[in-house]
Amino acid sequence: MANTNRVWLALINTLLSRLAPAALGNGVETVVKNWRSSGDAQKIIPWPADFSRDVIPVQCHSHNDYWRKVPLFDALAAGCVSVEADIWNEQGSDELLVGHSKRALKAERTLRSLYLDPIMHILKATNNGTSANETVGVFETAPNTTLVLLLDFKTDGANTWPLVQTHLEPLREKEWLTRWDATTKSRRLGLVTVVATGKAPFDLVTSSTTKDIFFDAPLDNLDKTDQYTAENSYFASVSMGKAIGNVRHDLSVTQLVQVEKQISLAEQKALVSRYWDTPSWPMSTRNRVWQTLVDHGVGILNVDSLETATRWDWKICSVGGLRICG
Repeated sequence: MANTNRVWLALINTLLSRLAPAALGNGVETVVKNWRSSGDAQKIIPWPADFSRDVIPVQCHSHNDYWRKVPLFDALAAGCVSVEADIWNEQGSDELLVGHSKRALKAERTLRSLYLDPIMHILKATNNGTSANETVGVFETAPNTTLVLLLDFKTDGANTWPLVQTHLEPLREKEWLTRWDATTKSRRLGLVTVVATGKAPFDLVTSSTTKDIFFDAPLDNLDKTDQYTAENSYFASVSMGKAIGNVRHDLSVTQLVQVEKQISLAEQKALVSRYWDTPSWPMSTRNRVWQTLVDHGVGILNVDSLETATRWDWKICSVGGLRICG
């Protein structure tokens, strides 16, 4: 019996390895392979000309991106167009630390070292020799794609806000940030779009003169107020459980109607709809919910499993007669 089980496990591993998407062998995967600590990406000189070769951008958001082995670059390698960083303002410090909880904070893991400096490094390299009217984003296959940086304010918004503004100045000086154009009354899409959530102060977002930090509006509240617009917001997000209740196997008819309504309303307001806290297990339920959201036009998919979301066939749940999706 033990030998039979080993044979089946070997067969499944073999089949999974064959089903798994092949490595692209580009510059971003080189960074991922060699990364040991924050700042490693900036040490790559000269910058690889094939940095994001063959990476196809996907409308997915790398949830809790800073938890990944290689923050930012794992998401870029998968093609995700949005990453998330929880930021903390330690009293008396000019740095913004990144981490899920206060006890997880480390001096070397900052918004600059994990995200802003690498993004600047990438964009300087990809735009070397280009004109101001021909800027190139982080994805070679779709150079006009904006990279969304979702900043989850974990400390007092009024104190954190000015530090965020200062941190973004290098990107602002290059005119690489998405901003609201008061003349055309429309968003002017940049190479990077900054969205603020958590304890971010909505009043400071709306009163800001730079107009290049957008709010994460409450998706389940769009039908109750007109204060969230394309001028001040970019994402419209909500916990799936809070919005429609628990999902046991798939969305019920009632839940589906509510999701359709919320997605449609966000689209009407030119906001990008996003559901977080979607089911993660069993995988079959997770995949069905993903597919349902995509089929109904969700703006962006909030994901934890990057490669599964971007490069696997979500319908593959049986290998060698055994279910692998739970």
